[in-house]
Amino acid sequence: MKIAVMGAGSIGGYFGGMLAQGGHQVTLIARGAHRQAIEAHGLKIVTDDREFTVRCATTDDPISVGPVELVLLTVKTYHNAQAVPAMLPLIDEDTAVLCLQNGIDSYQAVAQAVAPVVRSKKVLPGAAYIEASRPDPGVVRQSGQVVRIVFGELDGSDSDRGQLILRALEQSGIPAQFTQDIQQTLWTKFIFIATMAGVTTLSRQTMAQLVPRPEWREAIIDCMREIEVVARALGVNLAEDVVSSTMSYIEGSLEQMHASMHADVVAGRPLELDALNGAVVRAGRMAQAPTPVNNLIYAMVNPFKGGHPEQAR
Repeated sequence: MKIAVMGAGSIGGYFGGMLAQGGHQVTLIARGAHRQAIEAHGLKIVTDDREFTVRCATTDDPISVGPVELVLLTVKTYHNAQAVPAMLPLIDEDTAVLCLQNGIDSYQAVAQAVAPVVRSKKVLPGAAYIEASRPDPGVVRQSGQVVRIVFGELDGSDSDRGQLILRALEQSGIPAQFTQDIQQTLWTKFIFIATMAGVTTLSRQTMAQLVPRPEWREAIIDCMREIEVVARALGVNLAEDVVSSTMSYIEGSLEQMHASMHADVVAGRPLELDALNGAVVRAGRMAQAPTPVNNLIYAMVNPFKGGHPEQAR
């Protein structure tokens, strides 16, 4: 397949690099020193048990690439205002856009932007499960045993293009699932990630520090239950034990629990607050379900969402 990765940082770089290693024609849309390093030396992928370098095209100008068969959208959601219009030259009638961003409604803005360009829906929502970082320009570091992409059509159909993307991912060594209930997938992950990001960013502490304290454990569970109620009110078919199983997972992996929004607020970088706890508030209004925990998180973290190094602590 001819593929472009819009936002070839840690997550986009890893998946794009694996697809290139798998024989696909991949162009990484990247900027600055990262793009220059990839152009000069290739993309270096480092995992817990191996490292290798992939040669693939890279550019900071999507117009020079032209239409592709598949776009992976992996930029942070607060870059969408610039990234989504910039990626439109990559899209024509034969293009699918796989949105692997955080949140449960991020793909909607992408779908609206793409709609004038094409005559049919082209955006497939997805969830990426991976721990990745970019320690140096041109280098992506993937840690741990969990690497997976789950994606699906909005209407739940078993489409030919979905099967084609699934084969491309699996043949490139990326575990993947093409689901017929993508909303269940998005909300199940969202309960975990929005809660973890919200409480650790609010408190400026890690889950390992918070969970052993009874008052914070209760707040964490309340946050998850609140999101669950909103999801069910919107008709999402969540597992009955979604909160208890998520809490069990958190308690069994405390030392590995690191929310990127927590790291960003400590460093004074912009935050994906609107795509996470802000999305809970928006969905709650739509479902007419109260969201007091997430309202509080949003109100208290909102002053820092644009990035304020001098105020971060």
